[in-house]
Amino acid sequence: MESEHRSGAANARRGTPTHPRRADAERNIAAILAAATSCFAKNPNASMTEIAAAAGVGRVTLYGHFSSREALLSELMERALSEVATVLEATGLDEGPADETLRTFIRSSWQLLDRNLRMLHAARRALPAEAVHDHHVGILSAMDRLITRGRQEGAFRDDLPAHWLVSTVYALVQAAGDQVEAGRFTSEEALDALDATLASALRRP
Repeated sequence: MESEHRSGAANARRGTPTHPRRADAERNIAAILAAATSCFAKNPNASMTEIAAAAGVGRVTLYGHFSSREALLSELMERALSEVATVLEATGLDEGPADETLRTFIRSSWQLLDRNLRMLHAARRALPAEAVHDHHVGILSAMDRLITRGRQEGAFRDDLPAHWLVSTVYALVQAAGDQVEAGRFTSEEALDALDATLASALRRP
């Protein structure tokens, strides 16, 4: 009973119905998420009306699945970051030199981040900071594990706390995305700058 209550509460937070979804509802959700991804990629200020039109559904249907623009952005952010977390685990957090593992992860995940850049910017503006942080907890935890291993290997500096180094990686990735969004860097230039800056910031002095 308690697990059902938690599940219902989670669905309510996301703005989705708690009853079993019919096949047409699943199709509508898939269409909404695809349309929202496309709309936010073109315009981070895209409205729910624009997204409903792009998905080929009415506003009532859209709001029936996602109670607000924030709920929709939260779902999109969760899905995008889940893909990034999958890439991080696939790099082999406990295999090979830690600095090379980090570099491989940054380069492997950058394409995903770049593809979702405007949506992620929209989510960061629309959602409370605590909610944005909660979406990143899994990635930050895995990154802490990798940074800790790198410190033990002597690849990363140990004169600063591990949590600060994790925060540095997170902030620099965000900054690289901001530079692309502002038109100051191409995606390739941002990745190269990020790679060089991380190597310098994390290297043992």
